Amino acid sequence: MKITVAGAGNVGLVTAVGFAEAGHQVTCLDTQKEKIEILEKGHTPFFEPGLEPLLEKNLSNGQLCFTTNPNQAYSDADIIFIAVGTPEKRDGAVDLSYIYAAAYTIANTIKKDVIVCTKSTVPVGTNDIIKQIFLQRKPRHLKVDVVANPEFLREGSAITDFFLGDRIVIGADNHEAASIMEQLYLPLKIPIVVTDIRSAEMIKYASNAFLATKISFINEIANLCERVGANIEEVSYGMGMDKRIGTSNLQAGIGYGGSCFPKDTKALVQLAGNVHHPFKLLESVIKVNQHQHSLPVLKVKEMFGSLKGKKAALLGLAFKPETDDIREAVSLTIIKELLEEGSIVTAFDPIAIPNAYKLLGNSIEYTTSIRQALKGADFAVIATEWDQIKHLPLDTYVAYMNEPIVFDGRNCYSLKDMGRYPITYVSIGRPTVTNLKPAQRL
Repeated sequence: MKITVAGAGNVGLVTAVGFAEAGHQVTCLDTQKEKIEILEKGHTPFFEPGLEPLLEKNLSNGQLCFTTNPNQAYSDADIIFIAVGTPEKRDGAVDLSYIYAAAYTIANTIKKDVIVCTKSTVPVGTNDIIKQIFLQRKPRHLKVDVVANPEFLREGSAITDFFLGDRIVIGADNHEAASIMEQLYLPLKIPIVVTDIRSAEMIKYASNAFLATKISFINEIANLCERVGANIEEVSYGMGMDKRIGTSNLQAGIGYGGSCFPKDTKALVQLAGNVHHPFKLLESVIKVNQHQHSLPVLKVKEMFGSLKGKKAALLGLAFKPETDDIREAVSLTIIKELLEEGSIVTAFDPIAIPNAYKLLGNSIEYTTSIRQALKGADFAVIATEWDQIKHLPLDTYVAYMNEPIVFDGRNCYSLKDMGRYPITYVSIGRPTVTNLKPAQRL
């Protein structure tokens, strides 16, 4: 099939490359000329494991091309995926201006019958408005079927999710369009759920909201464990053995971030409010998550009192490992609060520093060396569970820090291992390890 993907962001680019790798002829359109120029050279504008080699491969074999020209992108497409941004408004609602702009452009450009699939995450009812745009704007002799096809691509594992995902959701009011979409996805051998459009839109929001709820729930249990002397890891393990509960998203920490969970939970609360249904559970999930973001600095202040002039090593800037995305990253809250307390911050991250610098500028120091970040630090805060951090020899903290005091927001290390070193180790939902002894430092 001839496929066009509107939007070359995290979702759109993975979708375009994925379908090209599956053997389709794919055109990816974006309005940003600089981004298209980067992609045409075989480079990705963001980091996603495994994406760039597939991009280079399908560019070279002619399965994939990029353009800023709507006529080139839309006029001969069989299926068009809308995967443009849906940023958050100040009130928590979703800004759909890019979605509607794409729909208007498509309606004014198509030259043949086409299926238009909304891949971006949109509130329930959005595709009905898109259908109205096509009814009003498309040439009368052409047929446009609108389909909801929400994405379930996790940053850091998006390529794996495209080819080995849990399910494909197709929301359609037209049996023929649904059947064509099923045929498109059948070679991937992923379970396919076909439903009406509004249910498909809700499935995406409900899924993210439920996962966010699990995270906030286990974090509340972790906070309670600290007060009653229990260990959250043992509690989570015991809970996860129940098949009704499962083990995913039961890892305690300092909360979720990124471009999806924060935005989607707030959007669902806003959507519920619009139909006079207070979503009190999800409102609490959001509040719990915001509190978790501040836990590291609260714990540091409990230990030190004043943080003025204290040197802090922040380990991890990205909102999760294997991505350079810092949107809604917990690190940003931690840095803001540390700076407000007068700390001097040096941040380590293997790939997210350029994006962090755009927001933070010279307010902190940056390094791609963990040891450089730790050198002379009075305390360290782990914000992202990068493998480089998880596999760091623990005596590095002793050797490089002014005082080996570690606040681990991701529970990267075992208490048993930490107990072997002269380190004060504070984690989430577990007993504090205090084993300070005189040590030679570098």
